[in-house]
Amino acid sequence: MDKWKVLIADDEDIIRDGIRRCVDWEALGLQVAAEAEDGEEALELALHHSVHIALVDLNMPIMHGMELMKQLRERLPLCRIIVITGHDEFTYAQESIRLQVNDYILKPADPGALMQVLRGVRDDLEAERRQSEHLQQASRQILKNFPLLRERFCQEWLDGNLSREEICEQLQFLKLPQAPPQLISIIRWRGEVRQPAMKENERQLFLFAIENISTELLEPYPKVIFRDAAGLIVILLWDAGGEPVLAGIEAAVRSHLKIAVEVGIQQAEADITSLPAAYRKCRVALAKEQPLSPLVRRARQYVQEHYTEYGLTLESMAGILQASPVYLSRLFKQELGESFGTYLTQIRIRKAAQLLHSTDMSINEVAERSGYETQHYFSTAFKKQTGVSPLQFRKGVLPEEGDSGVSGNG
Repeated sequence: MDKWKVLIADDEDIIRDGIRRCVDWEALGLQVAAEAEDGEEALELALHHSVHIALVDLNMPIMHGMELMKQLRERLPLCRIIVITGHDEFTYAQESIRLQVNDYILKPADPGALMQVLRGVRDDLEAERRQSEHLQQASRQILKNFPLLRERFCQEWLDGNLSREEICEQLQFLKLPQAPPQLISIIRWRGEVRQPAMKENERQLFLFAIENISTELLEPYPKVIFRDAAGLIVILLWDAGGEPVLAGIEAAVRSHLKIAVEVGIQQAEADITSLPAAYRKCRVALAKEQPLSPLVRRARQYVQEHYTEYGLTLESMAGILQASPVYLSRLFKQELGESFGTYLTQIRIRKAAQLLHSTDMSINEVAERSGYETQHYFSTAFKKQTGVSPLQFRKGVLPEEGDSGVSGNG
């Protein structure tokens, strides 16, 4: 680490020389970057070297020490100032305090006292630098995770779990427009229903491709694109002028990927708390051709909301829904085409695949976020469903022919 730079400003050569000689600068991690014999020269050198500590005599020619300190405060606000003067006057001390001087030492300065003061200022500078580094690191981490933070916020918003104040705060923090989106759109890929044997990594590639096409088409518009708890692609658009573009996503996906998707579009009201209602209305309109009994709809929604809980079982869910486990199991399989256990596993593995692809979370963190109690159990389940380990999936390794894949219509 570079040494902290010090300026010595005093109009007497003998004083400057004495200060330079009586301090073990090396031991303190400091270096004398410049010396000046008047205030004007001191200011010029301080700015040129961007000094961290200024030892300032008050009674200097051309520019008085007080004026020098005022200029330093304005132009080098982080510079620490130590006054060394022969003037034991209360008015000077008062003004020095107002200028946030770090210490006030009378001549002749005692070497031990000066060393102690410099050591304290050095410690203060280093503590501030460490704090700044921690804050910068935290800021970089937050920026790195912005897409995931936005996704979580939008899902919470759509689920109706946030107050008006929380929504406004999060919009500002995540650098999103300070208003509700004008349009909400949901994209559903019908191929995942018609091709139940498709492997999970193949399914994820298609979904990411759909997201990428949507992102490119909507590039000029303020938006957030993410997956909701059911794995559907959700687009929040803050400019209604992009509605024709949303309507054109189906054709673009068909042209580029040779698959069919359905795009639901719903206008949102001007109240930021009304977005969950628009989201539900859009989902209902998109899924209206899939009639489900109220119990299965509630069960499916419960799984999508509680899949992260380790202890989620058919029996525990049936108890919450006040239904017979046997009856719920039969109805679940009949209407969704798969057992509760298979459906839950698919939800968890799909969320895990999304996190592996879009975040730098450790495998253990992904396991926890996906509802698995141990990394080992998660890795075993993931490989069984996708044909590759979580680490291989993150690296883009494709499963060998014949490996099992995950099915589902979630």
